[in-house]
Amino acid sequence: MTAILLSTLIFVAVALGVALLGMRLWVRPQEYIERVTGVVVEQEEAPVHPSLVFRDLLNRLGSMVPASPKDMTVMQRRLTRAGMRSPNALKLLYGAKLVLGAGLPLVMTLAVWGSAAEAFNKFVAVLAAAGVGFFGPNEYVNWMARRRQRQIRRGLPNALDLMVVCVESGLGLDQAILQVAKELEHAHPEISEEFAMVNLELKAGKRRAEALRNLAERTAVDDLKKLVAVLVQADRFGTGVAQSLRAHADFMRVQARQAAEEKAAKLGVKLVFPIFFCILPSLFVVTVGPVAVKIVRELIPMMTGI
Repeated sequence: MTAILLSTLIFVAVALGVALLGMRLWVRPQEYIERVTGVVVEQEEAPVHPSLVFRDLLNRLGSMVPASPKDMTVMQRRLTRAGMRSPNALKLLYGAKLVLGAGLPLVMTLAVWGSAAEAFNKFVAVLAAAGVGFFGPNEYVNWMARRRQRQIRRGLPNALDLMVVCVESGLGLDQAILQVAKELEHAHPEISEEFAMVNLELKAGKRRAEALRNLAERTAVDDLKKLVAVLVQADRFGTGVAQSLRAHADFMRVQARQAAEEKAAKLGVKLVFPIFFCILPSLFVVTVGPVAVKIVRELIPMMTGI
């Protein structure tokens, strides 16, 4: 009875808080007054969305977290590879780690406080919640970085073929990179964003080799690093860019074919466990099941009667 009453009080408190917050931030009676009276009333301060308030809170908390310059450099590189290039991304990450690292153990403590588990198990649960809250944002950033790298690796062959077409049609390398970024904006936004960043760095005055090396460093994709090495060498030694891109495109096409053949060769081995644990039991039930039922119903009573 006490638990039900406590749950009801918590629900009522949360509902009232959400309702007051919604009335405070989302409901704007001023628009209806202006629509009825036709008089525009000047508003001194616009309402702030709760997500912006929470982001500002995380930013302030992240600014207070002490961190070594080495760790900050590593985390900034991971955030860049994950596509999070906001100036406050690192502070937001540290703020999220602080909030989750302190909030999840508190929630877990409240959850296991009245349970019948042992004290050691409760302590382990709270400690695990603290670890998840503190290291969870890092793993999320790593997952986003790996996901973005897969998307870039998937869109690179199309980008390379389009770049070959642009260069062979008479465009320079800089214009070809810009055209590829425009054409692949919707099909492959990740690689389009990276090529657009290269174009912006070239417009800012960086050398082409430096801009391309920054591209390889930002993405950390092996196939893109090979493409950057080909472009830098072609630019340094004065060889034909179109010929180099065509040869590299053929190389990547052969490499993709070999990777597909390798996956196809591994398919038989990977299917052993699903077949053994999922298909064969159902097959045995269908084929052997009726016979087993007939034996249990007819043969066993006959043998016991004899």
